Amino acid sequence: MMRTRPLKVALLGCGVVGSEVARIMTTHADDLAARIGAPVELAGVAVRRPDKVREGIPAELITTDATALVKRGDIDVVVEVIGGVEPARTLITTAFEHGASVVSANKALLAQDGATLYAAAQQHGQDLYYEAAVAGAIPLIRPLRESLAGDKINRVMGIVNGTTNFILDKMDTSGAGYSEALDEATALGYAEADPTADVEGFDAAAKAAILAGIAFHTRVRLDDVYREGMTEVTAADFASAKQMGCTIKLLAICERAADGGSVTARVHPAMIPLSHPLASVREAYNAVFVEAEAAGRLMFYGPGAGGSPTASAVLGDLVAVCRNKRGGANGPGESAYTQLPVSPMGDVVTRYHISLDVADKPGVLAQVATVFAEHGVSIDTVRQQGKDGEASLVVVTHRAPDAALSGTVEALRKLDTVRGVASIMRVEGE
Repeated sequence: MMRTRPLKVALLGCGVVGSEVARIMTTHADDLAARIGAPVELAGVAVRRPDKVREGIPAELITTDATALVKRGDIDVVVEVIGGVEPARTLITTAFEHGASVVSANKALLAQDGATLYAAAQQHGQDLYYEAAVAGAIPLIRPLRESLAGDKINRVMGIVNGTTNFILDKMDTSGAGYSEALDEATALGYAEADPTADVEGFDAAAKAAILAGIAFHTRVRLDDVYREGMTEVTAADFASAKQMGCTIKLLAICERAADGGSVTARVHPAMIPLSHPLASVREAYNAVFVEAEAAGRLMFYGPGAGGSPTASAVLGDLVAVCRNKRGGANGPGESAYTQLPVSPMGDVVTRYHISLDVADKPGVLAQVATVFAEHGVSIDTVRQQGKDGEASLVVVTHRAPDAALSGTVEALRKLDTVRGVASIMRVEGE
């Protein structure tokens, strides 16, 4: 029997995502009610600019006082899509204090201070759901929190930013330079006027922190994630990648150490073999590759941003939270029982592709090889081309700690025969 009193929803933010959430709640009201077992009602919408026309939202629902809205006491669920750390953190914790569960898309806040939100939710017996915070419409958070809760996850590796994937894909397929590909991404609306958060890896790093925390049942904050942007990737890097049968992607990688005693989380460009499933992810799409002990290898793929895809994830969480409200239950909270330390980037072991500009004369290769050997880095392959006294030397290593590679590069820079280090890129997915 359907409950008579509707579940009341407060919406914080009515931009691209928020307006789409409101639209779907209105146009699909009957379907949502049937799935939840009770009607849902949009009870208020907090905005910064009240004079802006918002089609389909009654004017009486609009308010600029977000604090008063979440304090009303009759609100069952607060949907937060304003982003940023404050005032979002205070509004969310206030919502918990006044008896509302929260659905959020706020990756920055969750990555920086998710522990505070989890603690407040638990203290007041409320739910915190955030599927939309990572990879848009792709069902990822709930499978990690629930479907794989009985398994041991060892690695999560993925493309979690559509803007950077679009740019790198254009560089790969058309031969465009970084600036040209960025201009196209901006013209098509994939890149913001200031693309720094995307191209420098900040957005992906926040998502990596969230994924690592869930996958490894430990607290991983944004500051724990190694971050390297992709603005230095060149057409020459793609040419080298193609010679190796690879392409280049900006990856978020979260790994459990082989001995199980620590975890790492990092974001950086990497060469991956064309045979790897992530290599075929095109344009602005996202994909995440999960390696679990019992389930094996799983890949989640789909649109990772945009109003409609993100709103889809928000509405999925809204249905789940409303069902919990109706049944007097709670969904999963924070799982951080392992308390594993997060190892620094220097401890990460991987392969490297290093391109050097060197003098074209006898003995150069022997000097370079000696430096690698002195730092304990084993060479897999070497490719040398040169003329008119100048040459390029491309070295691909076997797996080695990042700290050893850093020491190797510093030593190479001191060689008289090395004119410069053209590029350094990790090789993943093998």
